Amino acid sequence: MLLTIAIFVMGISLGASSVSINRILPILFGDGSFKESFVLFSIRLPRLFVLAAAGMALALAGAVLQGVTRNDLADPGIIGINAGAGVGITLFYLFVKGDLPHFAYVLPVVGFVSAMLTALCIYFFSYKRNQGVQPVILILVGVGVASALSGVMMLLISSAERSDVQFIAQWLAGSVWGTDWPFLWALLPWLVVCIPYIFYKANVLNVLAMSEQTAIGLGMNIQRERLQLLVVAVALAAAAVSVTGGIAFIGLMAPHIAKQLVGPRYQLFLPLTLCIGASLLMFADTIGRVAISTATVPAGIVVACIGAPYFLYLLRKND
Repeated sequence: MLLTIAIFVMGISLGASSVSINRILPILFGDGSFKESFVLFSIRLPRLFVLAAAGMALALAGAVLQGVTRNDLADPGIIGINAGAGVGITLFYLFVKGDLPHFAYVLPVVGFVSAMLTALCIYFFSYKRNQGVQPVILILVGVGVASALSGVMMLLISSAERSDVQFIAQWLAGSVWGTDWPFLWALLPWLVVCIPYIFYKANVLNVLAMSEQTAIGLGMNIQRERLQLLVVAVALAAAAVSVTGGIAFIGLMAPHIAKQLVGPRYQLFLPLTLCIGASLLMFADTIGRVAISTATVPAGIVVACIGAPYFLYLLRKND
């Protein structure tokens, strides 16, 4: 929690228009200049709150997917759920042709519908009768679906007008574009509903992480519980990527780091996963904004530079 707060303060302070750390509290209490108040309340605070909320959603979605599939490599970005949400959001953006901030509350719904269709497709092709979901097959199917959807995005880019290409390119790179207060208000209801539900289902996740025979022996309806938790995980991931773009690896790294610190019991590592997910995304965005003085590196690229080696390490570890 202290690390999350420190990164939040660092994100407020650093940037093209820096805000001194010792000026943050006076500005919050109304004792700041117009420039300081504008930078803090109109640019930095909404951006960081959106990043924190999206990081929490992606991290928790990854933790749930890893438990539901019993696959330590499951992540909304890696197995194609983010790509599914992206295709739906991009089609919505291209064909509705409206002022996007007015659609802030609709975007998560559009992302959820398209991501849910993608998730059900992946689940269907990775499921075997009497064996359940095959972890290795799930990763392979997910990567294949993500590649196919990336091809669809390229097709949309090639057929879109020049003014629309910038949005698709930003989304693919994981450039956080939904940084105004309306996008935060659009995200919060999804978190308020889904996070308590997942904490309520922590014992179910503990059992699902065991073998199917154990879960059945304890009287659990595996298919029903998996489907419910899958829907919630997809909802969180879709809501997050609807405003942050295609950011992967947060849902992979955050649960694993939390498990290393406090163990694999869901009641213990889920709260830590929320903090780590928020910290990772805020830190990546801050690094992207200050690393190059003349440009902004998308947060998705920074996260990928950290997450790709970590994914290979986990792949090697689980081999």
